[in-house]
Amino acid sequence: MTINRVENINLQENNNLNRRIERAVDFAKILEGYEKNEVKFSGHALERLRARNINLSDDDISKINMAVRKLKEKGGKESLIICNNIAFLTSIKNNTVITAIDSESIKENVFTNIDSAIII
Repeated sequence: MTINRVENINLQENNNLNRRIERAVDFAKILEGYEKNEVKFSGHALERLRARNINLSDDDISKINMAVRKLKEKGGKESLIICNNIAFLTSIKNNTVITAIDSESIKENVFTNIDSAIII
């Protein structure tokens, strides 16, 4: 075996190890979010936030997390959270915001399949 081939094998092993470490770190970040019980936003909700130019502050996220905890304590499963004139349809059991509706679109809207609501 030549020195170049040994070096290539070592380089490949290092790259594989680095990829495994990166995946473990990413997974640890995901677990950290679950441990903190922070609300997640579905892809659909993120798309709606972007499309409707809705920007949430850290304070807004904290309020939504607090609302989800309260709704969970009261037995809510599928809830409407209204924060700063924005409606968030939220799966309490999955800790996930399903969609977001801005103040312009909220008028004359009918919300179905919810069992609870909170205004914060």
